[in-house]
Amino acid sequence: MGKQEKEIKLEQQHKEEPENKENMIEIEKLGKKYKMYPSKKDRLLEILLPNYEKHSTFTALEDFDLTLKKGEILGILGRNGAGKSTLLKMITGVVNPTSGSIKIKGKISSLLELGTAFNQELTGYENIYQHGQIMGLTQEEIKEKEKEIIDFADIGEHLNQPVKTYSSGMFARLAFACAINVDPDILIVDEVLSVGDMAFQLKCFKKFEQFKKKGKTILFVTHSISDVLNNCNRTIILQQGKKIFDGGVKEGVEEYKKLITKMKDNQGEKGKNKITKEVLESVSEKAEWKKHFAINPDMVTYGNNDATIFDYGIFDENNQPLTMIDNDEWIDIKFKVQFNQDIEEPFASVTIKDFHGKEMCGNNTNFLNISTGTCQKGEEYIFDFKQKLRLAPGKYTLSVSCNHFDENGELVIMHRNYDALIFEVTSQKKMVGCFDMNPTVEFKKIKGK
Repeated sequence: MGKQEKEIKLEQQHKEEPENKENMIEIEKLGKKYKMYPSKKDRLLEILLPNYEKHSTFTALEDFDLTLKKGEILGILGRNGAGKSTLLKMITGVVNPTSGSIKIKGKISSLLELGTAFNQELTGYENIYQHGQIMGLTQEEIKEKEKEIIDFADIGEHLNQPVKTYSSGMFARLAFACAINVDPDILIVDEVLSVGDMAFQLKCFKKFEQFKKKGKTILFVTHSISDVLNNCNRTIILQQGKKIFDGGVKEGVEEYKKLITKMKDNQGEKGKNKITKEVLESVSEKAEWKKHFAINPDMVTYGNNDATIFDYGIFDENNQPLTMIDNDEWIDIKFKVQFNQDIEEPFASVTIKDFHGKEMCGNNTNFLNISTGTCQKGEEYIFDFKQKLRLAPGKYTLSVSCNHFDENGELVIMHRNYDALIFEVTSQKKMVGCFDMNPTVEFKKIKGK
């Protein structure tokens, strides 16, 4: 690893690691089991008869430990049924744990099932006060927050109508406004930052950003990888009620991608990943391009070995390797693939990420409706993506992948190299943001002498 790469990596780690602060949440050996009954009759008989037992047991969460410090923003990833919502409900006291302990310091506000504390018969205004009381606020404290909540919800005259008459959008707006405007020490969010219309969603995310800047402790459950990358400084992954990962955001996202593409089994161990050091070394002698580039020593590679990506690079129009790219130049992103099995319609993908792991852009031959036919065992191919890379000046990584869909329509990862190659983008023009709009601008007088 070069000196510059080490400095970049250390700088990123410093940004992601919170300072040594007080513990806000301490969880030890937490578990939750549910009794599952064949029928309602069996449930009733088991209650009434001491020796009657018909239930089975479902373990929603098992032997879970977590310490969360002030200012940490934890992204919780996992497939449906992994135990994410069960965990949050136990932290907020909605569900009692079967085993273990939870210690909380400070006030919690949760955005789980919005409006569960609302009384359908009361007006929106009355529910603001009822919700505040449930959160432990005094009448005076609720009064101080009243205008802020009303302005945030922005439901007009409906505020004085019973909430049972509300549309789902109005209900969510008021519930969100009540939950997020109580200035908690710990905020728990479960897939609810996208309520209401686009203007309201923007308002929600701005409020969320304010919480982050104030150093609040946040637990954030989502299926959106980009939301985790953009908002969190730590990630855990749950699978079948067990924690299988706890660490940095970039690493967590890559592990989650393996999980959802079935490159890991249910316990988080390596499953179908057959891309070993021996496999890569067997084709390394054919690699001509990679030696010209800064290959990332922390590259993540996996797949089922039905195909092997053995060379890749970025080139100019004269086929010269590029490590610094002007964002107004035409370039070729190319990689070579050896097929180890007969594969119908394989497709290739390229993805560009920034140094925080955020995907800036990408595409694949499947999206582009490019047919590749049948590639036979032992054949080698080059995939060549030609484009201008109109990104802001900065350092980026290139990821390349070769995949296909099986007979059931399931995605099969044959070989992926995540964050394989490090390069830099430069620009001759000034710009704002992460993407060069490259506009053609007209300026003409429409009135005057």
